[in-house]
Amino acid sequence: MMAATGKSKRPVGNPLALAVLSCLWERPMYPYEMTTSMRERGKEDSIRLNFGSLYAVIKSLEKHGLIAVAQTEREGNRPERVVYEITDAGRREADEWLRELIDTPVKEYPAIETGLSLIAMLPPAVAADLLADRAERLGAEIAEREQLLAGEASGVPELFMVEFHFKQAMLAAERAFVIDLAARVRERAIGGIEMWEGLHQLLDQGLSMDDIQKRVSAGDFGREVADLLRQ
Repeated sequence: MMAATGKSKRPVGNPLALAVLSCLWERPMYPYEMTTSMRERGKEDSIRLNFGSLYAVIKSLEKHGLIAVAQTEREGNRPERVVYEITDAGRREADEWLRELIDTPVKEYPAIETGLSLIAMLPPAVAADLLADRAERLGAEIAEREQLLAGEASGVPELFMVEFHFKQAMLAAERAFVIDLAARVRERAIGGIEMWEGLHQLLDQGLSMDDIQKRVSAGDFGREVADLLRQ
């Protein structure tokens, strides 16, 4: 099993490249056909699909010998269409890449994680309100996706909806987390709440972060926070 320390260096690292290889793994296609196929299968939900980027990815895959021109087609006065096919090297690359993606956890940087890491910049009450707003939006997104699952996607075999169900599980887990966090902030049950509240009370009094940091270094911050909370 591969170590969970990071992903291997790929000749073409854009995830869209793997989607292209996947399309050509099925059969030769021209670029517009690849885009249509990805969209019809809902791959935009898990892969950033941009038609302009697609051509750059295709050229890079061709440059590295992972795909090749199979033939060119022309219908009437329409522009010539280039049909691509996957090479043996491309098949090996797709297989290794997909195995790695499924097997090996990697560090990702979701926006919410960045926000949570800096949440102390906001007053506790504001943070709690924003978390509650986020939970509401997540709930709406989950409900919308459940309607899709019960409607037009109801007849799609689970095999072809695995990433959809994964996303649903991640959304539900995130919603549960932010609801719990918002509640603990409001109930003053989160560790460090006194310092958090005290920090913003001192800021409201006109102290700068530089002043507060100096007091922290001098050991006065904890006493000042305790004095504020007794008022």
